[in-house]
Amino acid sequence: MNADSPTLSKRILSIDILRGIVMIIMALDHTRDFFHIGAMTADPLNPDTTSGILFFTRWITHFCAPTFVFLSGLSAFLSAQSKTPTQASAFLLKRGLWLIFIEIVVITLGLTFNLHYNFIILQVIWAIGCSMVFLALASRISFKTVLIVGLVLVFGHNLFDLFPAPKNETSGLLLKVFFTASGTVVPLNSNHLLAVFYAILPWTGLMFLGYAVGAWYRKNYDADRRKRNLMIVGFLTLFIFIALRLINIYGDPAPRKEYHDLFKNLLSFFNVSKYPPSLQYSSMTVGPALLVLAFTENISNWFAKIVRVYGAVPFFYYVLHFYLLHVILMVMFFATGHTAKEIVQVPFYFRPVAFGFNLPIVYLIWIGTVASLYLPCKWFKQYKETHRQWWLRYV
Repeated sequence: MNADSPTLSKRILSIDILRGIVMIIMALDHTRDFFHIGAMTADPLNPDTTSGILFFTRWITHFCAPTFVFLSGLSAFLSAQSKTPTQASAFLLKRGLWLIFIEIVVITLGLTFNLHYNFIILQVIWAIGCSMVFLALASRISFKTVLIVGLVLVFGHNLFDLFPAPKNETSGLLLKVFFTASGTVVPLNSNHLLAVFYAILPWTGLMFLGYAVGAWYRKNYDADRRKRNLMIVGFLTLFIFIALRLINIYGDPAPRKEYHDLFKNLLSFFNVSKYPPSLQYSSMTVGPALLVLAFTENISNWFAKIVRVYGAVPFFYYVLHFYLLHVILMVMFFATGHTAKEIVQVPFYFRPVAFGFNLPIVYLIWIGTVASLYLPCKWFKQYKETHRQWWLRYV
């Protein structure tokens, strides 16, 4: 083992720790979608109608998707270090297309349990796949191109909020898919709908910036300098969020509301737009992620050892947790007296609008789901470390 190996290992472990944390938290949001009594009928982030614990339950999961996308870009840079530019670009292209396919065929099925695919859902894996395709092209031009395009997309995409949408149907649809989608449903035919929940390019910007930060993780890069950079940019990003939120003019399609209530004003301050990820949303979430990376590089305790198991196999965990949650949903569906006549629901089979439980039950199901996936993830992590089949690079 050469002198650089321990440092490189710590870098990878800190990334896995952060990714593991967000993967665990992410499952809470999907558990709430499936099992909370108000998930299909109420907005948990609406200060007028929510409670503090319900708001927090949804809000804390805001950190998952942007961190996951950002770290996908960072990992793409690290992966490219062992490849030629042509090989790295080709791998990103193939993996991006593969992820789009998985989103449509595997993730949609896990979400809906609809074998007819009447409702196809495009979410974060779709956004990551498309972003990887764009990264494959941009990275072949130059590192500087990736950085500049990433900054322009993250800081500039909210300019579209200041102008009216195009009247032309095709132009309007393209704008939604690439920039402004917040739940765009496109009829494919009389029996099939395509739901675009993640506009592509705002997420692409986050991936590009993650790729750029990957330069601080090169083998010979000074660890203290990297930590200092992460801290400076992390705190600066949080300052941008606070400043933009206070100014309340730019950076989010839904400006902050003022209430005659201190608690509601607090909730409103943090109620930023995820669909698409606004500049304020991205700043609020990526800033803390950078700080976690800065402060976990040398951590090695029981908590870190557990969460990095999930973080080492995020795609495996992501796919598996949807199917496990939906199987639990089926069991709970019949256990609570529902019949086969109620199975067919849109968008999720076995999920009637009136079905659900209170938050303590939701949290118990979440904890049980995450805990039950620990051993499968640990096994697959070890399998990946001891096997070199080509397909493992795509899972």
